[in-house]
Amino acid sequence: MVKADLYQNLPTSDELPCSDDTPVDNEDQNLLPNYLLFLLQLLWANRDDWYFGVDMGVYHLSGVNPRVPVVPDGFLSLGVPRRKPGNKSRKSYVMWEEAGTVPTLVLEMVSWSPGGEYDDKFAIYQNLGVLYYVIYNPEYWQRDRHQPFELYKLIEGRYQLQIGEPYWMPEAGLAIGRAQGLLGGMEREVLSWFDQSGHRYPSAEEQAQQYLLQVQQAQVEIQQAQVEIQQAQVEAQQERQARLDAIAQLHQMGLTAPQIAVALGLSLGTVEERLRYSDS
Repeated sequence: MVKADLYQNLPTSDELPCSDDTPVDNEDQNLLPNYLLFLLQLLWANRDDWYFGVDMGVYHLSGVNPRVPVVPDGFLSLGVPRRKPGNKSRKSYVMWEEAGTVPTLVLEMVSWSPGGEYDDKFAIYQNLGVLYYVIYNPEYWQRDRHQPFELYKLIEGRYQLQIGEPYWMPEAGLAIGRAQGLLGGMEREVLSWFDQSGHRYPSAEEQAQQYLLQVQQAQVEIQQAQVEIQQAQVEAQQERQARLDAIAQLHQMGLTAPQIAVALGLSLGTVEERLRYSDS
C-alpha cells in the first residue's frame, strides 16, 4: 500500500518525454545495442518476460527528480512483459509502471565526447541497483585509462570490476563479451551474447550466411559427384572397349570363343558377335 501511494502522484509514461533530443556521437551507439536486441529476439522468441531498450530513457526514483531520466545506450530488464498491455510499445522505461523492476544489465558505449560513463552514470546505476554495468570503450580506453571492455557487478551495494570475457551472468542465463561478427554484411567487432561454455550465439544474418554456405557446399559436392560419375562412366566404357578390342587378338592366338569370354569376362554372345563382325 505504501508503494502504491508512492507511485500514485508520479507522472505516467504518456506525460514524460520519450527522448532527450540528444544525438548519438557515432553509429555504433545504435548499431551494437540493436545487434544485442535482435539477437535476443532470436534467442528468446518464445519468451515474454524480458525487455531490451536501446537509447531509451529510464525514469526512476533514486535521483533528485523523477522527471529526469538516465538514458543508457542499451539495457536489459528481466521479469517484465516485452509489450505493454494492449500490445503497445514503450515510449520510455518508467520504473513505477514496471512494478519497480530495475534493469538487470545496462550498457554504455564511450564516444569522443565523454558522457559520464565512469563517474556520473556509474553512480546513478549503482544507486539504482542495476546488477551488471557494462562499459564498452573500443577507441578511447587509453585516453580514459580504462579497458576496452569492462563489466561491473553490484556486490553489497558497490560496483566491483569483474574478470573474464565473455562474462557469465547466471541471473540472465547469458554471457556477454566482444567477438568478431557479421554486421551489415561486414566482419567487425561486436558485442554479443554467449552461452555458459563461452560459445557465441550467431545472429540471424550469420545463420543465413551459414545456411547459404551449406547450400553452396552441397551444390559443389553434387557437381563433384556428377563429375566423378561421368568420369567413371568414361573409364568403364574405355575398359570395355579395350576388352572388345582384345577379342580378335586372343582369337588369332588360337583361343576359342568360350575361352575368350571367360578370359575377358564377357558374355559368349558378345564374343561371338564381335568375331562375326571382325570376319565380315
